[in-house]
Amino acid sequence: MIVPVETRGVDAATRTILIVDDDRSVADTFARMLKLEGFGVMTALSADAGLAAARASTPDAIILDMRMPITNGLQFLRQVRQVPSLVSVPVAIVTGDYFLAEPIQHELRSLGASIRFKPLWLEDLIALAKTLINA
Repeated sequence: MIVPVETRGVDAATRTILIVDDDRSVADTFARMLKLEGFGVMTALSADAGLAAARASTPDAIILDMRMPITNGLQFLRQVRQVPSLVSVPVAIVTGDYFLAEPIQHELRSLGASIRFKPLWLEDLIALAKTLINA
């Protein structure tokens, strides 16, 4: 399910960030925090919905949960990198798994993703978004 976040009052030139997280509360919280900073935001509650949203609108950056049912963050990222219009979109993987295996971390980085660990505080999320947009 793709959930566009209202961006009334945000400049049309605003950069858009796609948040893909199966936890609605996390997706909503991240979206609200980024919207307050002036970003355009879309959320998707599954990898399939996220991939559809990314293909339809080519976001400027993607913030992605690692642990999701059916298709995890790594599998999603592999699919994203197969879409020509999404090859260079900056992606950050966000996970609460501090024991993420080194080979998985290596593959994520080789696919161009940065890795961040939860919890992300407001300042961390905003800094991450700005880093992704300026990548």
